[in-house]
Amino acid sequence: MKHLLIILFALSIQTSFGQKSSLNDSYKEEVIEILSKLLSDNYIYPDVAEKTNKYLNEQYESGYFNLYEDNQSFAQALTEVIQNVSKDKHMRIMAQKSYKAPKNTLERKAEQRMDQINNYRNYNHGFKELKLLEGNVAYLDLRGFSPMDRAKEVADAYMKLLSQADAVIIDLTQNGGGDPSMVQYLCSYFFEEIIHLNSLYYREGDRKEEYWTLEEVDGKKMSDVPLYIIISEGTFSGAEEFSYNMQTQKRATIVGQTSGGGANPGGTRGINENLSVFIPTGMAINPITNTSWEGVGVIPEIVTKKEETFDTVLNLAQSAAASRRKSKLENYIHFHTELNKHLDQYKEGESENNIQNSISNFVDARLFGEWDINTLGYEYLMNLKKPKIALCILKANTILFPKSPNVYHSYGEALKINGDMKASVENYQKALDIAIKNNDGNLSYYKESLQNIQKEINRKD
Repeated sequence: MKHLLIILFALSIQTSFGQKSSLNDSYKEEVIEILSKLLSDNYIYPDVAEKTNKYLNEQYESGYFNLYEDNQSFAQALTEVIQNVSKDKHMRIMAQKSYKAPKNTLERKAEQRMDQINNYRNYNHGFKELKLLEGNVAYLDLRGFSPMDRAKEVADAYMKLLSQADAVIIDLTQNGGGDPSMVQYLCSYFFEEIIHLNSLYYREGDRKEEYWTLEEVDGKKMSDVPLYIIISEGTFSGAEEFSYNMQTQKRATIVGQTSGGGANPGGTRGINENLSVFIPTGMAINPITNTSWEGVGVIPEIVTKKEETFDTVLNLAQSAAASRRKSKLENYIHFHTELNKHLDQYKEGESENNIQNSISNFVDARLFGEWDINTLGYEYLMNLKKPKIALCILKANTILFPKSPNVYHSYGEALKINGDMKASVENYQKALDIAIKNNDGNLSYYKESLQNIQKEINRKD
C-alpha cells in the first residue's frame, strides 16, 4: 500500500506540472492533416512536400507516433520523420511551453521587463567578443546576424575596430544565422567593388531577391585586409551564406569543419496552440555556382580538428598580417619616391598633372589620406616657401576629398598666399557651405576665415 501511494503521488506531480499528458489519436491525426496542408501550400519544393506528406501519413497509419504522449516528444518525432524525406534541416516542428499568466504585481512586471532588457543587452545583436591578438590580428566572435534596423550602429562600431587590424578572423562556429540584410551589409565591408553575392528565390509570387554588396558603408572598407572565417557543424543558415559568399568570391579563407547545410529561408507557422512548424519557402542561389550549400554545407579550404582550429587560423592570420605590413612598406616607399621625383622636378604648367596623379595613386593604395596631403601641402607652403607646389598639392586634396570643408579652406589659404584673392574667397565659401551642411564642429572658424578675407579685400579696394 505504501508503494502504491508513492506511485500515485508521483503521477499526480507529473500531471500537475504538465510534464506528462496523453495525446489521443484524433489530436495526432488533426496535427498531421494540418501540417501536410501547410507543407503542400508553402514548402519551396512542392514535389518534396508531396513525398514528405506521403511518408508522414504512412508513419501515422503504421502506429509510429503511438509512443509519443506529450507535445515535446511528438514534435521531435514529427521533425525526424519529415527531415528523413526532405533532408531540410530548417524544417522542424516546435512545441510551445504552456503559458502561465504572471502574477499581476508591479515587482513581477518590473522583474520580467528587466530580464528582457538584460537578455537583449547580453546578446548584443550577436556581437559576442572582439579582441586584438598578437601580430595586429583582430578576432570577432559573431553569434548571429540581427536585423539592420536594430543592429547597424553596433555593427559599424565593431567594424570600425576591426579596420585597424592587418588581418581579421571571424568566428562563426556558434552562429545559427539571421537576417540576410545584415549578411549583405557585413559582406560589403570587405569589398570595394559592387558584387552580386547571393539571390533568394521564393515560391510565393514566383519572385527573386538579389543581394549585392553596397557601394557605401558607415565605416572604413577592408577590401585588402586578409580575412579568415572559422566554421563548424554549428554554423548554419545566414552564417553559412556569409561564409559561402566569401568563399565563392575568393575573398576569405575558410577554416574548420563542414557547416550544417541549411540554405533555404522561410518562416514559422502555427499548427495549433501547442505546436508550430518552420517551413522553408525559398531557396538560395549563388551567382557563381548557381546552387547553394543546402544539404552539403560549406566545406572549408582548410579542414581541421576542433581543438586545432584556433591555433591553425591564428598562425595563418599572423603570417598574412606580417606579409601585408611588409607589402605596405614597400608600396609606401615606391609611391613616395615617385611623388618626390615630381615635386623635386616641378615645372609650373607641366608638373601639376603628374603630382596630382602620384598623390591619387598614393591615396588609392590606402597609404595617404586627407591629413597627409594637407600636411605635405603646408610643408611646401610655410616651411619650404614654395607656394606654387603647395597650391598643386592642396588642389589635389579638394579633388580626392570633396566632402571635407578643411581641404577647401587650406586650398583657399594657398590661393591667398599665391595672390589669387577671388579664387581664395570662392574656396573659403565652399568650406563654409560644406561645414554648414555637415554641422561641422569648426563652423565658427570657417565663418571667421571667410569674414576676415572679405574684410582684407574691402580694405584694399
